[in-house]
Amino acid sequence: MAGKHIKQMITAYRDGDDLAFRRAAQAIIEEEEAKRHPALAREIRQLLATAAGHAVSVDITPVPNPPMDSERDMPLADIASPRRYLRDLVLDGPLSRELDLLVLETRRWSEIDAAGLPRRQRLLLHGPPGCGKSSIAEALAGDLGRLLVTVRVDAVMSSYLGETASNLRRLFDFAGTGPFVMLFDEFDALGKDRGDPADHGELRRVVNAFLQLLDRFRGPSLLIAATNHEAVLDYALWRRFDDVLEVPPPTTEDLMRVLEAELRGSLGPGIIHRAAERLDGLPHAAAERVARDTLRAALLDNSPQVTPSHLDEAVNRALSRPWT
Repeated sequence: MAGKHIKQMITAYRDGDDLAFRRAAQAIIEEEEAKRHPALAREIRQLLATAAGHAVSVDITPVPNPPMDSERDMPLADIASPRRYLRDLVLDGPLSRELDLLVLETRRWSEIDAAGLPRRQRLLLHGPPGCGKSSIAEALAGDLGRLLVTVRVDAVMSSYLGETASNLRRLFDFAGTGPFVMLFDEFDALGKDRGDPADHGELRRVVNAFLQLLDRFRGPSLLIAATNHEAVLDYALWRRFDDVLEVPPPTTEDLMRVLEAELRGSLGPGIIHRAAERLDGLPHAAAERVARDTLRAALLDNSPQVTPSHLDEAVNRALSRPWT
């Protein structure tokens, strides 16, 4: 069967279809693993991973049309090709290992199904804002060679009675049409505790609908919910997810790694470490913003190189704004 997959890879290369190229390569990897050729499978996987930033095509095509809110004619989700991979993220060890294992398991769902084992395909990420939950969803899509479908909570929540539940049904139906990574960001807006005294009944219907849809879903997509406010989630939602992973705030060392990666060696480690110490307590997003503001300042100054003063000014700007 490898010949068929090689033909698929060549066709995908000709058509500039990165997703099809990676799927064919993944099929070869799985075939070699089934033949008990782990060394060859590992080498192909490593080649595929190191080529992650050099896709056959900048965009994964074709991108399907998202499901729509029928009352307001609004898209219920944004669909995009991922631009991140797990190797690009700065994560703590246990979380990184869990995500790597999830990628491996998702790639081998067919074997898990054949063994009569339940899939892990419903993931809840929780933690402070700006610490990488959305980036993790995008990186999982990147590693899996899938499109990222980000649910637009503002469009899903409708003022029409019962329409929010209908919108959720449309999203789950869409998730069943192809192998996507579907992200329900700001999930607390949909999954708020049904005991909330401010609820007049609609919230209860929405949570009940989501629970039923989540329980019944058996499609090919990986479903991810992310929240900054896990304390307000309905208690029944927690046990519906196959995995619940905390995304903790970064350490000073993590912040330094983000700065180093973004600044690409333009400043010495001592200078970057001092900047990371000043950013201690802030999220990953703050360090990313500091690095980009630093590079932007050097460009606007027509400076041939980034200077410590560019970095200091960017850190001051980051410290002067709220991050929660």
